[in-house]
Amino acid sequence: MKLVHTIEDLRAALRPYNSPAFVPTMGNLHEGHLDLVRTAKPLGDVTVSSIFVNRLQFAPHEDFDTYPRTLQADCARLEQAGCDLVFAPSEKELYPEPQGFKVQPPAELADILEGHFRPGFFVGVCTVVMKLFQCVFSEAKGPRYALFGKKDYQQQMVIRRMVQQFALPISIVGGETQRAPDGLALSSRNGYLSESERAEAVQLSLALRALARDALAAADALPQHLPGLEARALQALAARGWKPDYLTVRRRVDLQPPTPADATTAQSLVVLGAARLGTTRLIDNFEV
Repeated sequence: MKLVHTIEDLRAALRPYNSPAFVPTMGNLHEGHLDLVRTAKPLGDVTVSSIFVNRLQFAPHEDFDTYPRTLQADCARLEQAGCDLVFAPSEKELYPEPQGFKVQPPAELADILEGHFRPGFFVGVCTVVMKLFQCVFSEAKGPRYALFGKKDYQQQMVIRRMVQQFALPISIVGGETQRAPDGLALSSRNGYLSESERAEAVQLSLALRALARDALAAADALPQHLPGLEARALQALAARGWKPDYLTVRRRVDLQPPTPADATTAQSLVVLGAARLGTTRLIDNFEV
């Protein structure tokens, strides 16, 4: 496995290949990231991963400065997973001047849920992903693949729409959420949890599963019952000491509230949640 830090060296290393399969990350890797790398391996003729903590997607009060940087350990894990090339640029390399040009995703998708509680988040995500795509795929002559985990459900949808609307010749491949034995979705931020918080953290996934069951039970009149179901789910989690942002049932196709027609087809729905436990904000989702 080769490690490069500059765009010039990345492009030179990729020049002999035709079909990259790319897994972008912010590092501090867990099994979910490695599963994406293993999924990427048979798709292209070179497997690439990036490690870059992107300032543009952090609000001033968020954890950009304290986000774990574990490059050496990450590279060892990537090599074991079969990654061929790691791109770990400095901030100055990727943003040599203030990033005045940014990708603005549509409000109906990017200003709801995560975008509502983290204003500007998806502008930062889309901008860095677009830039990484230009770095990784500029030398490609054949099919191009980029892999993103379903745990960040809304993020994956935003990126798919961006690729579609900009007519980028890139196939977006989704990876299933990887979970701990108790059901907690794996996340780089799980490392922030204390021992007692870690034991409690699984309650977010349990609350979402309960909300999904309640939604299915009320499917005949889901739009009318949904506000009450979501409110009870929020209250139950808050009673355990959480600070929930949202627990909700949405349409998979556009993350809007379900219509009566959607409610009759369980496969059209997804439950999503975000909540803070202590100082750690966790997200999760389940396709119903």
